[in-house]
Amino acid sequence: MTVTSGPRKVVPDLSLPPRQRMPETQPAEPIRVLIVEDHRLVAEGLEALLGATSDIRSVGVAGTVAEAVRLDGAVHPDVILMDFRLPDGTGADATAQIRRQHRAVPVVFLSTDDGEDTLIAAVRAGGCGYLSKSRAATEVAAAIRRAAEGEMLIPAAQLAGLLARAQEQSRDEAERSRLLAELTPREKEILQLMADGLDNRAIADRLSIGFTTVRGHVQHILEKLDAHSKLEAVARAAKYALLSG
Repeated sequence: MTVTSGPRKVVPDLSLPPRQRMPETQPAEPIRVLIVEDHRLVAEGLEALLGATSDIRSVGVAGTVAEAVRLDGAVHPDVILMDFRLPDGTGADATAQIRRQHRAVPVVFLSTDDGEDTLIAAVRAGGCGYLSKSRAATEVAAAIRRAAEGEMLIPAAQLAGLLARAQEQSRDEAERSRLLAELTPREKEILQLMADGLDNRAIADRLSIGFTTVRGHVQHILEKLDAHSKLEAVARAAKYALLSG
């Protein structure tokens, strides 16, 4: 008699093939920071600050605009910690050159000068944040982490105001360049004498030219400055830094 055995019980293999196994968690790479600071003691302090963290490390120190541009191209940091005042220019100059020649790396400015003009220059250059050198070490480290994540460190309301002021500055600079190009040397000379309080007769005597000639120059100055009076012309000249003294 033939004995028929029952069906074989199949036990499924629940293990994953090697290529499907979940990888072990790897520690995150530290944030690589280029320090741009011309004062050696300050730079060493910043290096020590970064060295005390587990997730941030320094990959170089530059003391000038030229060195900052060169080192950025060599080490490709994740974030640049940038002093604003440098021997051969400003941190804004360095940032603009880096962005033109290499890439858009996050730049956090550090300075003792937190005036509006400095902040505007930092924003116009493409900086993502601005910190006073008096800030605590923990704040500097936190700013670096946020910058590495692509965050803007300047509050939105403040940034909007700075950008509006930056646009106004750009317009003023363009207008100043136009006026400097359009005004003749003689017109600039007469404009300065107008600002000094001289009337047309006194200007004619000072320059040893005819009264009618001075009046013609003054009329041209008013037209070029889009002014309706000599007082308005002087005011516009002062606004666009066309006057000396």
